[in-house]
Amino acid sequence: MTDTTLGGYTAVHGRAAAFEGSDGQPYTAAAEVEHEGSAEQPWAAYLVFLRWAESGGAIMGHLETENLADGDSESEVREAVDALPLQRVRALLDEAIARKARDFE
Repeated sequence: MTDTTLGGYTAVHGRAAAFEGSDGQPYTAAAEVEHEGSAEQPWAAYLVFLRWAESGGAIMGHLETENLADGDSESEVREAVDALPLQRVRALLDEAIARKARDFE
């Protein structure tokens, strides 16, 4: 396993992947999985980006992506999100930052 994917990074380094967002703020990324209740694809996974204080001592907010994977099992959707390349995770963070900025215009 390499540290070039979201799940690989966590497995290799024992901590969440961290990024500087396009807004200059520090974030960590985590995969979240929820039971959606749909009979066809009951599980969904998405990313949550925690925004940290510049000192790293407190969480100042968070952003979320849309569902990135839907499927029949919790492990199926978690594996799909954990397999995301870190470059893609960073792009999803920047998209979430841009979406939040548009929502406040």
